Amino acid sequence: MRVLIVEDEPYLAEAVRDGLRLAAIAADIAGDGDTALELLGVNDYDIAVLDRDIPGPSGDEIARHIVASGSGLPILMLTAAERLDDKASGFELGADDYLTKPFELRELVMRLRALDRRRARTRPPVREVAGLRVDPFRREVYRDGRYVALTRKQFAVLDVLVAAEGGVVSAEELLERAWDENADPFTNAVRITVSALRKRLGEPPIIATVPGAGYRIEGGDRG
Repeated sequence: MRVLIVEDEPYLAEAVRDGLRLAAIAADIAGDGDTALELLGVNDYDIAVLDRDIPGPSGDEIARHIVASGSGLPILMLTAAERLDDKASGFELGADDYLTKPFELRELVMRLRALDRRRARTRPPVREVAGLRVDPFRREVYRDGRYVALTRKQFAVLDVLVAAEGGVVSAEELLERAWDENADPFTNAVRITVSALRKRLGEPPIIATVPGAGYRIEGGDRG
């Protein structure tokens, strides 16, 4: 999962980003409305976390932009405003959830997972394919009943591959979905991570390389 954090308090934004990374969630930060609009225009996010009171176009304006775009991008409002009227106006703008400051990072992670699940209702929360059982909420992986310990990045890559249901996922898409905007597009991080993931998953190999295209889970339903 990749989220956009729109928050003008740098320490809070960085703390949230670092905390989400521990939960295998990639996150980019926009400290103002203009940056948020720019990032939304060039990146494919799963959820937008919006502070309503930010410099430039406000969080409300960003929410209107997202809704008007028709992308269906879920919005979680993150703000210090606690009055019911404030929350109601946020939902009227198109917010899917609301979390007031201060908040526990664990609750934010749970809400993000719930929004992601709601967005992909046709995809079961626990996915099973080719002997793999992947639970994104507990961040657990089993292969043929055997628990497989993965690093956060390895899990994020596997989650994207399994979600593709046997389809090919390019290295560029993996870099975009499992890393963040600071990732070097010319890095070999994807190849290294996939190689390490293959070893963790064991024999026979389950991640196939499609020359010139990317990677896929062997045995997945290709439709």
